[in-house]
Amino acid sequence: MPSTQKPMRYGHTEGHTDVCFDDIGSCIVTCGSDGDVRIWENLDDDDPKSINVGEKAYSFALKNGRLVTAVSNNTVQIHTFPEGAPDGILTRFTTNANHVVFNRDGTKIAAGSSDFMVKVVEVTDSSQQKTFRGHDAPVLSLSFDPQDVFLTSASCDGSVRVWKISDQTCVTSWPLLQKCNDVINAKSICRLAWQPKSGKLLAVPVEKVVKLYRRETWDNQFDLSDNFITQTLSIVIWSPCGQYVAAGSVNGCIAVWNVDTQECMERMKHEKSYTICGLAWHPKGGQIAYTDTEGNLGLLENVCNKDGKKSSGKVSSAVAKDYNDLFDEDDDFLNMDLIEPRSSPKVISNEEEDDDDLMLASSYPRHRGAIIEDDENSLDTALMKVNSNLEKDDDNDQDGSIPILPVSTTQRPFYDGPVPTPQQKPFQSGSTPSHLTHRFMVWNSIGIIRCYNDEQDNAIDVEFHDTSIHHATHLPNSLNHTMADLSSEAILLACESTEELASKLHCIHFSSWDSNKEWTVDMPKDEDIEAVCLGQGWAACATSAMLTRVFTIGGVQKEIFSFPGPVVSMAGHGEQLLVIYHRGTGFDGDQCLGVQLIELGKKKRQVLHGDPLPLTRKSYLMWVGFSAEGTPCYVDSKGIVKMLNRGLGNTWIPVCDTREYCKGKSDHYWVIGIHENPQQLRCIPCKGARFPPTLPRPAVAILSFKLPYCQITTEKGQMEEQFWRSVLFHNHLDYLSKNGYEYDENAKNEAAKEQQELLMKLFALSCKLEREFRCVELADFMTQNAVNLAIKYASRSRKLILAQRLSEMAVEKATEMAAPEEDDDEEEEEDFRNHLNAGYSSSTTEWSQPRVRNLHEQDMEDSKEADAVEEVEEMPEMQKFRQNPFCKTVGLPEMSTPKSAVITSSSQGRVNPFKVSANQKDPTTHSANILDNMSKFSKNTPTPNSRAVNKQKSPVIKPLIPKPKSKQALAATFFQPRPPHAGDKTEEKEEKAETILPEIQAAATENKRPKTGFQMWLEENRESILADNPGLEEADIIKEGMSRFRVLSSDERMVWTEKAKGGASSNSAEAKKRKRPADAKNEGKEKREEKSKEDSSLPKKRKPLDPSINVRLSAFAFKQS
Repeated sequence: MPSTQKPMRYGHTEGHTDVCFDDIGSCIVTCGSDGDVRIWENLDDDDPKSINVGEKAYSFALKNGRLVTAVSNNTVQIHTFPEGAPDGILTRFTTNANHVVFNRDGTKIAAGSSDFMVKVVEVTDSSQQKTFRGHDAPVLSLSFDPQDVFLTSASCDGSVRVWKISDQTCVTSWPLLQKCNDVINAKSICRLAWQPKSGKLLAVPVEKVVKLYRRETWDNQFDLSDNFITQTLSIVIWSPCGQYVAAGSVNGCIAVWNVDTQECMERMKHEKSYTICGLAWHPKGGQIAYTDTEGNLGLLENVCNKDGKKSSGKVSSAVAKDYNDLFDEDDDFLNMDLIEPRSSPKVISNEEEDDDDLMLASSYPRHRGAIIEDDENSLDTALMKVNSNLEKDDDNDQDGSIPILPVSTTQRPFYDGPVPTPQQKPFQSGSTPSHLTHRFMVWNSIGIIRCYNDEQDNAIDVEFHDTSIHHATHLPNSLNHTMADLSSEAILLACESTEELASKLHCIHFSSWDSNKEWTVDMPKDEDIEAVCLGQGWAACATSAMLTRVFTIGGVQKEIFSFPGPVVSMAGHGEQLLVIYHRGTGFDGDQCLGVQLIELGKKKRQVLHGDPLPLTRKSYLMWVGFSAEGTPCYVDSKGIVKMLNRGLGNTWIPVCDTREYCKGKSDHYWVIGIHENPQQLRCIPCKGARFPPTLPRPAVAILSFKLPYCQITTEKGQMEEQFWRSVLFHNHLDYLSKNGYEYDENAKNEAAKEQQELLMKLFALSCKLEREFRCVELADFMTQNAVNLAIKYASRSRKLILAQRLSEMAVEKATEMAAPEEDDDEEEEEDFRNHLNAGYSSSTTEWSQPRVRNLHEQDMEDSKEADAVEEVEEMPEMQKFRQNPFCKTVGLPEMSTPKSAVITSSSQGRVNPFKVSANQKDPTTHSANILDNMSKFSKNTPTPNSRAVNKQKSPVIKPLIPKPKSKQALAATFFQPRPPHAGDKTEEKEEKAETILPEIQAAATENKRPKTGFQMWLEENRESILADNPGLEEADIIKEGMSRFRVLSSDERMVWTEKAKGGASSNSAEAKKRKRPADAKNEGKEKREEKSKEDSSLPKKRKPLDPSINVRLSAFAFKQS
C-alpha cells in the first residue's frame, strides 16, 4: 500500500526548521527560526505547547526527557521535556552552533559550529568536553556511531570526516561536497546518518544519490538513486529497524529505499516544492515527519507498510480523517478535545506504552483483536496481548461471541469493513477549547465573553459590541464556569458538577427592571449541563441526561423534552431553538448528527424533527447558530458553511467554502456571525490554527457568499449563481412576514428587482445563443412584468415563435394565479398539521382569527361584507389574481380561463379576444400577451392612475384595439383586485371597446358586486384614517379600516350593511333595464358624472375615440409599458 501524504500545516516562521519525535513517538517536536520549540500531539493539534529557547533556534535534539537546543546566543542549552524548564548551558562557541545530536543512550551530545569546531559534551557533567579540530569551514552536520566509537561530520569545506571519539583523531575523510564559505550558501546541509543498532553502514547524501560506506573499511558499498530525484539531496535518515533509508531533496522530493534490495519503495513530492530541511522517522516506524525551509510541518503515513495497515501513535491525524486508529490508545488526543468515544470505553493497559488493549462500549472484551486491526508495527506483541487477555476475559464472554482463533503474525485480519467514528464532544459555538488558560467562552453578534484561569486570577470578562446594550462587565469565576452565551437581554453561564457541587446554570438578567438581576438553578444529581443557549425571553440548556430544559429569562422553569442522543451543540434566536445531537454512530470518519428546530412562541411547533445534519465527508461540526435574520446555519471542519433553505422544504444548502479564502492548508477561518442582508460572513482568520488567541485582539474579516454552482467562471454560471443566491438570502423576508415580524419592504422590492434583472440578462444571453427553449424556461421564473419585457425583447429580436410561446405562458400564468386562494390556505394548514410544511409558521394573530370563508357560515346576514373583507385581505401583498368577471360561469367549481386581447403579427392572423369558450377549462385564446401592471403596486410612488387601479373592486380586462400592419404588438390585460369604492367597470369597458358583444357586457354587469357595508363605511372614514396615520399606503389604509370596522358594535355594522343593501337593490334594478349597448352606454355616462362628483382626485374620463385614434393610443401604451 503506498504511503499517504497529510496536508502540511504552519509550524514556525520562515527559515530553517528542525523536527523529531519523542522517545515513544507520542508527539512531534519542532523548532524554528522564531526561537520556539513546539510540541504537537498530532499533525492537527491547533494548540501545541510552545517553549521559547531564544531569539532563534538552529537545531535541537531530544532524548530521555532532555531537550538540547542550539540557539542564536552561540550556546547549547538544555531544558527539561516536556515541561520546558531551563536546565543550564552545556557549552558555548564563538559563533552559533549549526547542529546538535545525542548519542544512542543520551549521555552525550555533539555540536558543530560555524567556528569550524566540533564538541562532544557529557550531559550530566558539562565540564567533560572534547573538541575536534580539522575542518576549514563551518560544520554542517554530525552523527554519532550507535556503538559510541566514531563521530562523523560534514563541513562547508566539502569534506565528510570520521572521527574516533576516544582520541579525537580523524580516521578518514572524503571530499564529497561542494565547497562554500557559510551554511547559508551551502547547496546541501548534508544531514548524514549511521545505520541504527549495528552501525555497519554510514549514509551520506551526495548530489542526487545516497552513498553508503561500510564501517571500519570505509569503502563505498553502493549508492541509492532514483530518477524521481532531480536535484541535490540534503538530508538522510534511517528507519528504526535499519532496513530503510529516507532522503529529502532541495526541491521537496522525498524518497525511501530498501537497503537490502536497493529498490525505491516510496516517492513523495512536496506540495509547493520547498526545500526539505528536517526528517524524522517514528520510533515504531510507519510514519515520517518532515519540515521545510518555510516553517511548514508535514506527515507521511503508511511508509513501507507491506500489509497496508495504518500506523498507530498519537501523531495520527487529529480529526483522524480516516479514523482507522479508533481503538488505539490515541483517542484522548483527537483534535481540540472535540472528538471522543461517546460510549466512554475504558482503556485497560499494561505498563508498556504501546499497549492497545481496549474494552468496547458494548461490554464485550476486545477479543476482536484478531479481527479489528491494531498497531502493525508491534503486531506480534499486540496479538500476544490480545490472546492473553482473551484467556483472562474468557469467563465474561457472552453466548454468541466470536470464537478465538489462533492468529499467526503473517495472517491478514479478517475484518476489513467500515470503522466506527469517535463521537464529537459537546461544544459551545464561538468558543475556544476549555483547557486553555485564556479563552473565548463565546463570541457572537452581541459581544465577547473571555475567561481567564491562571495563577493570578480566575475571572470572566464580558464585552458588548454596542455599549448602549450594556457596559463591559468583570465577573468572578469561583464556580469555574466553562460554558456561556450572550444575548441583548442576559448572560448565561454554566459549570460542570464536582464531587461536592451539582452542575449549575447561572443567569445574569441585566435587562431586568427590578433589582434582582441574577438567578441560579442546580441540576439534579448526576446530570451535567453540556450546552446552553439564549433566545428572546427564554434560556435553555442541554444535559447529559439527554434532556433540554427551558427557562424564562427571569428563571421560571418551562418545558422539558428529551432528544434521542448525546447533545453536540445548541443555539437560540428569537423564538427558535436549534439542537444538534448524535443520532447514531458514524463510520469511516463521518459524524452521524441529527437536528431539531423548535419554535417556542405562543404557537409552539417543531419545524425539523431530528432530520440528519448533512456534514461534509470526514468532517465534524465546528459552529452552529442563526443568521442575524433568524435563518439556521452551521459550519463544519472542512470550512463549508450551510444554510437552511426554507423555500425548498427546509433543506440545507452550502453557501460558502472558507477554505477557498485560506492561503495555507493549515489556515482556517473561525466563524462568529452570518448576515443575510447585507450578505456577509463574519469570521476571524487563524494562521496555522483553527481558533484565535485572546491576545492580541483578533481582527474580524468579512467573506462573501458563493453557492457551488457549475461553470461559475462563465457569464451564464455567474448570473445563475447570483440569481439563486438572491432568492435564498431573501427567503427570510417571507418567514418574517409570516410570523408577524417587521421587515424592510424596500429590501424585498430591491431583491425582486435584482432577481428580475438577472433573469432578463439570462434571457437575452439565451436569445443570442439561439436557445429559445431555455428562454421559455427562464420566463417561467419571471413576474408578469418581466415576461412582458421578455415578449418585447423576443419580438424585436425577430423571434416570433418565442414571443408566441411566451404569450401562451403568460395566459397560463394568469390562469394559475386566478385560482381561489382558499384552496391554498387549506393545503397550507393541512401541511402545517402534518408537519410537511416548508417551515413557515403563522403568527398567533393570524391563526387566532376566524377564517374569512367561515364568516358566511357564522353570520348569513354579513355574507356580502365578509366577501369584501376576504377580497381585501387577499389583495395587498400576495398580488394574486381573482376570477375573470367576464366569464359567465363564475359560480362554477371550475375556474374559467380569463380571456385576453391578443395582438399578433399580421402573418399570424387575429383572434377574437372576447369570444366565449364552450369549454370553460381551456382558453380559446392559445396565444395572449399578458402585461402585468406590477408597477401599479408600487407603494413608494403612488400616482392618481395607480390609485384608480388599486381601488377597483374586481378584475378588469382592458383590451387594446389592434394596430394594423404591426410586426409584433402586445395587449395589456390587467388582473387586479381593487378596494371597495371604484368606478363602474362596465363604463370603462365601453370606453375602451365599443364593439364588445352584448352577452359579454351583460355577464360583466351581472357579475358586478354591489358595495358592501364595509366599503361604504371606508369611504366615509378614509379621511379620518389618513389624518391619524399620515403616509399610509393604500393596502395599509384598508387593513386599518378593517380593524376599525370590526371594533364597531354589531348594530352599527348592521346599519352600514342595510345601507349597502339599499344601494345594491337600486343598482340591480337599474342594471336589469339595460337591454341594448346604447342604453348601457348612456348609463355609463350617468355613472361617470356621479363618480366625478364623488371623487375629484380620479382622472376625468374622456369620450370614446374613433378606431384610428384608439389604434395610435394602443401603440403608445405598448411603448410606455
